[in-house]
Amino acid sequence: MKAKATLKQIAKELNVSVSTVSKALNDSPEISEQTKTRIKEYAKLKNYKPNVIGLNLKNRKTKTIGVIIPNILNSFFAKVFSGIEKIADEKGYNVIMCISNESLEKEAHTLEMLSNGTIDGFILSISEEAQKLQEYNHFKDIINEGVPIVMFDRIADEVSCDKVVVDDFDSALNSTQHLINIGCKNIALFSSVDNLSVGKLRAEGYLQALKNNNIPINQNLILRTDSEDDLKEKIEKIFDNNTIDGIFALDENDSVAALKIGLKKGYNIPEELSIIGFADGILASRRLSPSLTTVSQYGVEIGEAAAKLLINRLESKEENLPFETVVIKTQLKERESTRKVK
Repeated sequence: MKAKATLKQIAKELNVSVSTVSKALNDSPEISEQTKTRIKEYAKLKNYKPNVIGLNLKNRKTKTIGVIIPNILNSFFAKVFSGIEKIADEKGYNVIMCISNESLEKEAHTLEMLSNGTIDGFILSISEEAQKLQEYNHFKDIINEGVPIVMFDRIADEVSCDKVVVDDFDSALNSTQHLINIGCKNIALFSSVDNLSVGKLRAEGYLQALKNNNIPINQNLILRTDSEDDLKEKIEKIFDNNTIDGIFALDENDSVAALKIGLKKGYNIPEELSIIGFADGILASRRLSPSLTTVSQYGVEIGEAAAKLLINRLESKEENLPFETVVIKTQLKERESTRKVK
């Protein structure tokens, strides 16, 4: 049985865009008769068959949004999803959630599978593997096929689409400044997310705060890794070999490890050691003792903003609606792990 061609294959063979092929097969007046004929004949020759919903992306509406998150165990992504669902439900849209498990291959496969007539658009946060390899062509291909994407939290500047982010750089700068304001002079940085865009921005904010206050950067106090493997062991070595009076941790796991190891090493928290973490889950705020001062990321609001951006684009009659980047401001939630400003 002869394999069926795809829009992408036809476009590549004829050296035209995917949207040109789509429009030609739908008799769009934007495409010349000569080009239409050439594309239709080639599609027939290659046994092309449209998907069940049809090729006309403007007319097809499944009223379904695809959401791809990297990690189901992360409470932040769960909060974002609840925000997406809230707005989708209000606007009459269904939501399909898929998990990439930080895999580039799974992420690309999910995009391809759902974009074939199942959903109207995607809301997603990029997988760790895609960011590590800086491989974003799978997003560009889907967008070129006429399926809109809204990225949140982990984004790619190279991809033109709507985005929702938190002010990671400013949040880190302000958090580190807060530690300085309460008297910390030897502030450690713990990060197991250095391969992610958010991790890099947060680390830059920390470094800028030190620079702003003329505090020399001590590389012995900086742990930047892209893995949680041996994280506790590496943190323990920093405690054993250095004097620390403040910690800024860039992820929930980093934050929890910092607090637990600090207590294990005999530090009185917050009298001798103050800790701030990027963590917004129940674990950090309610189940740790002392409770952790955190940078609140407002996951629900991020999800709501992402859903509104996507639905506005799907329902807009404007052909070339400009892309937007919405910045959600974070908030430092002071709890028991930091001293009060003197």
